[in-house]
Amino acid sequence: MIIINKDLKDIQKFNNYIALGSFDGLHIGHLSLIYKVVEIAKKNNGKSMVFTFKNHPKTFINKEHVTKLLMDNDRKVEILTTYKVDIVCFQEFNLEFMKMTPEEFVEFLVIKYNVKGFVVGFNYKFGYKNLGNIELLKKLQNKYGYELCVMEPCTYKTQVISSTRIRKSLEDGDVLEASKMLSLPYALSGEVINGKKIGRTIGFPTANLKYNEKFILPKVGVYYTNIKVNNNIYKGITSVGNNPTVQGEKLTIETYILDYNKNIYGEKIDINFIKKIRDMKKFNSVEELKNQLEKDKSFAKNENYMSSLII
Repeated sequence: MIIINKDLKDIQKFNNYIALGSFDGLHIGHLSLIYKVVEIAKKNNGKSMVFTFKNHPKTFINKEHVTKLLMDNDRKVEILTTYKVDIVCFQEFNLEFMKMTPEEFVEFLVIKYNVKGFVVGFNYKFGYKNLGNIELLKKLQNKYGYELCVMEPCTYKTQVISSTRIRKSLEDGDVLEASKMLSLPYALSGEVINGKKIGRTIGFPTANLKYNEKFILPKVGVYYTNIKVNNNIYKGITSVGNNPTVQGEKLTIETYILDYNKNIYGEKIDINFIKKIRDMKKFNSVEELKNQLEKDKSFAKNENYMSSLII
């Protein structure tokens, strides 16, 4: 795969077919565009390409109202690689791009990337103030000589799948619902750091995650998770909260990994949220907490689901 951040890397020699969109979560709707652009490119002996922005446009337009991320660009690349995309372009969204008219945007893509076809979603908007739409793309076809494929909406439980809807599911703690719309579990990655080490005193040592605060967190609670450590997958119990039983103050993400006892401080792990086990609760004693953790462990141990979709 060719990844473009700034330089063209001589891709103009190819006939390129581009999927356009924000692709901020690569959910099922987004992936339908990816399937189609790969299919069309192969059919025409061209190259499939995904064009999106390196930074979320909303973070540039309104810095005070930052949209929480569902996925970083490295994870997007990993997923797009599995779908056999040839080229990914991460364009910086800046003042110059923000002021680009819809037709200027189309012309920019056709000339700079030798585009022979576009694949877009049914509600795709583009250009200055999102004034560009599907009708304009159809109108400009003859002038710029490209194919156009407009995809129908993808739905889940009769409603259109969107990144906003997925964020709402995560905020509600319904990680299973979110995973069905994403086509894979929602994941948080980070380095394992030192915590208070209270868990190990009651037989439940936890990995404390140093997470990126730009990402959306599932609702406070306890979750059944699949943990990726050194390319191996383990079952886990993950707490998102402030540990009220032991007077915790700061929100933490702590994971007890089943059947694992190695020292992983300083190592990177991926926490994949599969299902909510329970709400966060303040127990009357540490012993009462330990008894509940034994129940949580039993829940995770007996859970048949182990994700085969973890990237």
